[in-house]
Amino acid sequence: MAQPLFKFTASSLLCVVAVALISWSFQVTESAIGVNWGAVSFHRLKPSTVVDLLKDNKIPKVKLFDADPDALRALMGSGIQVMVGIPNEMLATLSSSTVASDLWVLQNVSRYMVKGGADIRYIAVGNEPFLSSYSGQFQSYVMPALLNLQQSLARANLAGYVKLVVPCNADAYESSFPSQGTFRPELTQIITQLLQFLNSNGSPFVVNIYPFLSLYGSSDFPQDYAFFGGTSHAVTDGPNVYYNAFDGNFDTLIAALNKIGYGQMPIVIGEVGWPTDGVISANLTAARAFNQGLINHVLSNKGTPLRPGVPPMDIYLFSLLDEGAKSVLPGNFERHWGIFSFDGQAKYSLNLGLGNKLLNNAKNVEYLPSRWCVANPSRDLNDVANHMKLACGVADCTTLSYGGSCNGIGTKGNISYAFNSYYQLQMQSERSCDFDGLGLVTFLDPSIGECRFLVGVTDTSSSAFEPYQRWLTFWVLILWVVLVFIM
Repeated sequence: MAQPLFKFTASSLLCVVAVALISWSFQVTESAIGVNWGAVSFHRLKPSTVVDLLKDNKIPKVKLFDADPDALRALMGSGIQVMVGIPNEMLATLSSSTVASDLWVLQNVSRYMVKGGADIRYIAVGNEPFLSSYSGQFQSYVMPALLNLQQSLARANLAGYVKLVVPCNADAYESSFPSQGTFRPELTQIITQLLQFLNSNGSPFVVNIYPFLSLYGSSDFPQDYAFFGGTSHAVTDGPNVYYNAFDGNFDTLIAALNKIGYGQMPIVIGEVGWPTDGVISANLTAARAFNQGLINHVLSNKGTPLRPGVPPMDIYLFSLLDEGAKSVLPGNFERHWGIFSFDGQAKYSLNLGLGNKLLNNAKNVEYLPSRWCVANPSRDLNDVANHMKLACGVADCTTLSYGGSCNGIGTKGNISYAFNSYYQLQMQSERSCDFDGLGLVTFLDPSIGECRFLVGVTDTSSSAFEPYQRWLTFWVLILWVVLVFIM
C-alpha cells in the first residue's frame, strides 16, 4: 500500500486549518466604499450632522483634505476610519524640519487618537503634488516630508498604525494602451523612491481616476466607454479587452508599476465620481449610472484584466457633499460632485452596497427661514446686468450655465436665481435683497422643475474663515521652526 503524501498529526491539521482560514479571509475581503468630505462651501453643515450622515449610511471610511479640528472632533468615537490630509503648501515646511513634522503630528493626529477618539488610519501627504500643471513646484518636498513625518509617527508610537500615502493624479502615467503604461519620464525617479517608501512601510499607492474628465476634455472620447454598461468602443490590447475607461486607466497604472518592479502594490482609489450639474455631460442620470456601475463593478471582485479577482483595496467616492465655494477654473461642474447636495439631501438613489439600498438624508439640518429673493415683477429689469455680476461674482450661479439644471428658466428666472443665491449667502439679511429696488423677498418657493432655489443653512463652523485659518496654521509652523533654530 502506498504511503500517504502527508501524515496528518493534530498539530499539522491545525496548521492546515489556519492556512485555510487565512486564505479564506483574503478571498472574502471586499473593497470598502468610502467618501471624500470636502468643506469648501458657503453653506457648511455642522460637522456633527455630517458624521451622523456618514453613520446613517453605514459609510465606514472618510477622506479629508486637511486635518480640520471640528471634523476630527466630530469623528471621535464614530468608528469611522479617517484619512487626514496635508495641503501641498505645507510640504516645504514639513520637509525642512522634524520639529515641524513632530508638531504637525502632535496637533493633528496624536491629540485625536485617544481612547474613544478618532480612528485615523492614513495621512495624505499633499494632494496630487505631481500634477503636471504644477510644473514640479512641490516635487522636491514630497520625499523629505514623508521621511520626517514617518520619524514623527514613530516617536509618537503611531508608525505601525497610521500609514503615510501620497494621492496621485492619473496624469502621472501615460500610454496608448493599458499594457504599455509608464510613468511620465520626469517622475520615474521620484515615483520609484515613493514606491520603495510605501512598500517598506506597508502603505498602498493612492490614485485619483476621473473618466468624467476624459469625456469632458475630449470631444472624441466615446461616451459609453466612460460608464459600466457595455460599449461599442471597447479597447483591445493584445489578449485583453477593455469595456470601460476605469479598468483601462487602472491597468495602465498596473503596467507602469510593473515596469519599475512594484506590480503587486496595493491600490486605493482616492477620488472617483461624476458631477451632477454645470455642464452638458454632468447630470443626475449620468452621475447615478456611473457611481452605481462603479460600486457594482468593484464589489463584484472581478478585478481587471491585469489584476483579475483583485479589485482596489478601497475607493473613496468624490464626493460626499457639493462644495459651492470651489474654484470653477477646471469647469462649472467643479461645485457639483456630491452624492448629496450641500444640505445633506440625497440627489439620487444609490446603493453603496453597505446594507442600505437607498441613501438616507441628513437629519436635523438647521435651515434659514423659508423665504427667497426674486426679481421684482413690477420693476424694469433692463439695468440688472451689474447686479447680476455682483451676485454671481460672490455666490454660486454655475447651474445657470449651458447644460446646467437652471439653464432653461428664462431671463427673469436667471435674475431671480442669482439674487437668491446672493441673498442666502448673506444669511437672508434684508439689505442683500435690495439690488436698487430690483429684488423682492417672497415666501413662495420659486423653484422650477429640477432647478432648485436653495435656502441656506445656519452655519456655526465659520467656513468662510477656514482658508485663512489654514494659512495661519501654516505660518505659525514656520515661525515655530525659525524660533527653534534661533534658540
